[in-house]
Amino acid sequence: MRFLGKTGLVTGASRGIGRAIAFELARYGFKRLLLVARDAAQLACVATDIETMGVEVIILPLDLTQLPVVNKTISQAWRDYGPIDLLVNCAGVAHQTSFLMSQVSQVKNELAVNLMGTYGITRVVARRMAQQKQGTIVNVSSLMGKIAAPTMATYSATKFALLGFTQALRGELAPYNIKVVALLPSLTDTDMVRGLKLFRSMKPVSAENVAQALVKGLQKDSPEILVGWQSYLAVWCQRLAPWLMEKITVMAAPVSRLPQVPQWRRFELTR
Repeated sequence: MRFLGKTGLVTGASRGIGRAIAFELARYGFKRLLLVARDAAQLACVATDIETMGVEVIILPLDLTQLPVVNKTISQAWRDYGPIDLLVNCAGVAHQTSFLMSQVSQVKNELAVNLMGTYGITRVVARRMAQQKQGTIVNVSSLMGKIAAPTMATYSATKFALLGFTQALRGELAPYNIKVVALLPSLTDTDMVRGLKLFRSMKPVSAENVAQALVKGLQKDSPEILVGWQSYLAVWCQRLAPWLMEKITVMAAPVSRLPQVPQWRRFELTR
């Protein structure tokens, strides 16, 4: 993919990986960036910094779970600022807990943002990319989209689903000259990860390293971009000895003892 003079849209751009990707695209010659996140104030700060690099920045404060609003806002942005060449779906949330102690509200939140949020904005952008017969879509999955992690069951499920979504779109959208790419960072040093209990022997990579890996992958037209040597090692181990990888992930999980199982009320079913 060529970057000079292009227009990109990055979700989750107010912090972490999304913010780092926005800056990296600006460094590589994008002329215009549309930045999406829920926090308008944080977006404005990011925009101010990027604009000093000579890039036009438009902030779009959006809750991606509100699909009608997303559809209206992105459609209007396309009309106002022209075609989008690159969509980076980076917005996501993670809740870490043992499955037996998980809360339905947190599960719904992860599904709504990580899956439905990605689906909604991708649909409105991809339809317009198909009309112009060109474009690139990047879905930020995770190493946990390849290797499921204890205490992260729902998050892992959403990231596995994003890989399937990416693979399906890659085939469907190829006739329209649209490339669909999966980015799979390993544990990354972001605000979200700092709130989690880290897995043993996993050293977080920086958000800047993830952004740099994405740019290199796009330049090479890679359909799937892994980040960090630990990711490559883990994926190969998963392919060659899945039973061993499963043991390693269980040993590395931040669970020192069995969680106390809540005492649920017992209901008798009557006909």
